[in-house]
Amino acid sequence: MTIRIKRQALESACKEIIETILFCLPDAFKGTVYQIGSPPHITAERVTSGIIDEDKQRISWGLPERSDYNPPGKVWLDYRDQPDRPLEAMAWCVARQRSWTSEDPQTDQRSVRLQTDGIREDFHHMEPVLIRKKDLYANNHNHLDYPRNYKGLTLWEDSDYVVAAVIKIHFRPNTIKIGSPETRLIKRLSRAFGTELLSYQLREESIAAMNQLAQDKLDSCNILADSLRNAIAKSGLIFSLIKLELGCLRVQWENLLFERTNRKNQKEEAIRQLNAILQKITQNAEGPVQELLEVQKKFLTFSLPPKGGEAWVDMQIENRWSRLLEKLSGDDELAGAVSQALEKLKKSLHHGKDPALLASYDFMPDQLKKEWVELIYRDLKQVDFAHLDRVIHILGDPSLNLPFQEKSRKSLIHLKTLFEIMDQLEKSTNSVLQQLLNGGKNGHSAPCARSYPLEANARR
Repeated sequence: MTIRIKRQALESACKEIIETILFCLPDAFKGTVYQIGSPPHITAERVTSGIIDEDKQRISWGLPERSDYNPPGKVWLDYRDQPDRPLEAMAWCVARQRSWTSEDPQTDQRSVRLQTDGIREDFHHMEPVLIRKKDLYANNHNHLDYPRNYKGLTLWEDSDYVVAAVIKIHFRPNTIKIGSPETRLIKRLSRAFGTELLSYQLREESIAAMNQLAQDKLDSCNILADSLRNAIAKSGLIFSLIKLELGCLRVQWENLLFERTNRKNQKEEAIRQLNAILQKITQNAEGPVQELLEVQKKFLTFSLPPKGGEAWVDMQIENRWSRLLEKLSGDDELAGAVSQALEKLKKSLHHGKDPALLASYDFMPDQLKKEWVELIYRDLKQVDFAHLDRVIHILGDPSLNLPFQEKSRKSLIHLKTLFEIMDQLEKSTNSVLQQLLNGGKNGHSAPCARSYPLEANARR
């Protein structure tokens, strides 16, 4: 339809205009509204018909059983004026955008039944419902493909209007004339009807636009939320790299202390003892033994802070040993050796803070050395920029004398800068999400922007 509204709203509006006309005009007894489809097909389709009773109290609704204009309607090519078929009043109203009044059905030149079967029809008046092009199509009406008549001339080309519907009203015999007050009233009501149809369309378009805007807002939020989740995930990765770099610094520091005192690496020694014990265990525990060997080998690749390292040993190594020893119940000597090796393994996590070892490294001022040890052995749960700044600052001191000191300093500078960028991106994205979901106003945090703790992403 030229007017794009829901069928229920269209039928309701059509019934209202028919009711108004039938109740206002005493000689009118039947009314029909035809919708005219969008160019270029402009299909004419009967929407509804109503017949009022003799007392003007009740209207019966329904479509005739047979009609060319019943749904799905009649296309323009089938009802336009052509030399080889009867002329139709519908074609006159649609093509010329003018009304047609049958004040004498015996001479009605556009009565199809009179032309084909010689049967006279009712006295009636047909009024096109016109809507201004610029109101209906804004500034796009110049690009519409308008229908043509049989001579190839374009309809409505020079008109400011399009035909949205046609109202047909039947009258009692000899009660309707061309230009009579009744026809003028129907014309005025048709204009009001066109305005009503346009208002329905504008309302539905507004609702559709609002729904689309809400969907676009939701889509934008989802895109931003994905970006935020990616940023948080990358922040977690950066935090893992920072902890890994601090672990490398602990390894360098401990190796330096071991060299100064000629002491062995107790972590490696404890793992060798545990592996040696595993070699003596019977073949009945082959699966758990192999699993423990792999886990203990993996632990040697880590350099965790004391608290985190002890937790890892408890969960990953000691618990496995406990289950294994339960299968080998009765071997107290074996259990004692395992307990001693595990205790040595846990103590090895604190060697970098051992006062005796620290005293051997006399190149650094004691206060700076104390701060350095406290910084690299701190168990971090999240990125602490002040903490990183102090580590980077001490790495710039030549008295530290680590093998890869400058490389570690540059890596931490780059990682800190990258984390700051990702952190700012996270905050900015969250702010945009809040504004989008609250109509540009500050409000509650966006529901689709979830917070993810960094330690969860940085978990080993």
